[in-house]
Formats: sequence, structure tokens, C-alpha cells
Amino acid sequence: MPTEESFLNRVLTMEVGRCTEAAAIAASTMIGRGDKEGADQAAVTALREAFNKLEMDGTVVIGEGERDEAPMLYIGEKVGTGKGPKIDIALDPLEGTTLTAKAMSNALAVVAMAQGGTLLHSPDVYMDKIACGPGYPDGVIDLDAPLEDNIAALAREKGVPPSEITLCILDRERHQGLIDAARKMDARVFLIPDGDVAGVFHTTEAATGIDMYVGQGGAPEGVLAAAALRCVGGQMQSRLVFRNDDERARAERAGITDLARKYDLRDMASGDVIFAATGVTNGTMLDGVKWEPGYVHTHTVVMRSKTGTMRYIRARSKR
Repeated sequence: MPTEESFLNRVLTMEVGRCTEAAAIAASTMIGRGDKEGADQAAVTALREAFNKLEMDGTVVIGEGERDEAPMLYIGEKVGTGKGPKIDIALDPLEGTTLTAKAMSNALAVVAMAQGGTLLHSPDVYMDKIACGPGYPDGVIDLDAPLEDNIAALAREKGVPPSEITLCILDRERHQGLIDAARKMDARVFLIPDGDVAGVFHTTEAATGIDMYVGQGGAPEGVLAAAALRCVGGQMQSRLVFRNDDERARAERAGITDLARKYDLRDMASGDVIFAATGVTNGTMLDGVKWEPGYVHTHTVVMRSKTGTMRYIRARSKR
């Protein structure tokens, strides 16, 4: 029987990417149809079928929701044949359901796999986040510092004025204070309508022009984003946000006892991590799915924390 490490070695360039490709292809049939639930369901079904072909004892630790709220790929669900090594799985079969329904950019199918017990079992609540890409000294950003201080620190390390720092922020009313603070520093602000994982993911590539991600979004998406950053050496800090007692109870059921804890990258993704994403619609880093008679084209990135490898894969498959 393969070990977790040998399994991760084997799936690095093929199986994980094939899983996100399957989800992206299924979701792409719903682009522009105005049905975000239908698009999500298509991706979920395809991803689950792809997982169940793999010889692993997989557990979904970040999924579509808790068992009583999600019909499949819920938190705690077992996937794979059950005969292989224990693997933690974080996933978003369609990150950007609204983006897909409206044929907007940057919709992705996203999966992270790691050795069992090494991904944060985050409840489905909100999370405050700050992240930057690789190449900076540890501690250059701090979730508890004013945004102005974080912009200034990143600018100093990059050797540029604050006006050349670009932040990615979800376009939400709750973020208006962050947007105002960034613009007061004359920093650029790249607002995105949806796509919390993609927002952090943008910091992994200098070519995107995104230096920092900041704001409040989903905690499950935060773990997925942390997995991507682990693979390239970026930085991220986060803290869970609870709006009511029910959400605090969810955290307790997930085994979280310190509700005010500030997490860093390795708290959220501590082991050997593989991250894969396939574009559904055209985006900043990945092209979307394209169809031609008899064939479908996909664009996928697969990354691994152990090796620091980042592979882009363009595939043309018969359909």
C-alpha cells in the first residue's frame, strides 16, 4: 500500500490536475446561463466522480458545507476507493459560481491535498485575512497592524513607493475602510466581485501585478488559499470571525478551542501540500475552458510545497 508521501508524489502532475480539469469542464457548460446553483452542482458531481477513481482514503476537510447543509462533498465526507493512504482534501469545485453564471472572469475549480491531519479543519464561517506572495522576509505583513503600516512595510521591502503597491480586495461594503486606507496611501486597489481563493492566488505570480490580498471572506477559502501560498513561499495571517453562537458552535465541533487565535500559513496548511486549479472562465492567471468540435481545452496549474514546483498544464482532450 502506498504511503501518503508516495501517493502525493504520484498525483503531483496528473491526478489532482485531472480532478480540477473534470470539475472545470463540467462547470464550463453552464457559463453565461444565469444558474449558479446548476453550475456548482455540475462541478461538484464531476469532481466527486474523479476523486472516487483514486486509490486513497480521502477525507474532505474543506468542502461545500457541513453534512446537513450540503448534498455531497460536505465536510467529513469520505472520497476515493478507501484502500489507499489517508489524505486530507480541501476543495472548491467552482470558486466563482456567480462569475460562471454571468460569464465573468477568474472562475476556477480548486483542490488542495495533503497528508492526513495537516490541513486546518475550518468551520464554514468568515475569516479576516492578509496575504502576500514570496520573496519577502517573515513578518513583513501583520493582520493586527493598520493597513497603512502593511502597505508601507511591503513597499520598503520591495524597494518602491506605496503608490506602486497593488492590493486585491473583495468589492464589499464591509471593506470600504480598507479601500479608503489604501487609496489614502496612493496604493492601487484591484476590486474583485467574487473569488476569494483567486484573490489570494494572484499574489503567487508577479506577472499579475497583485502584491497583497486583504479583507474578510470565507474561512474554508482561506485554507485553500493558504495551501497555494505554502507551495510558493508566500505569507498569510488570518483569524476566524463569528457572527453568532451557532457559528461558534461550528468551530467547537471542528475541534477549535481558541476562537481568537491568529493563524499563520503553517497553522492552516502544515504538511506536504499539493494545490491545483483549472480555469473555468478566462482569468488573470489561467485561461478558461474552450470547446471545439470533438475536443475541449483546459489550462491548469499544479503546485507542491515540498519541491516548490509550479507546473502549468495545457490539455486538449477528446469529447
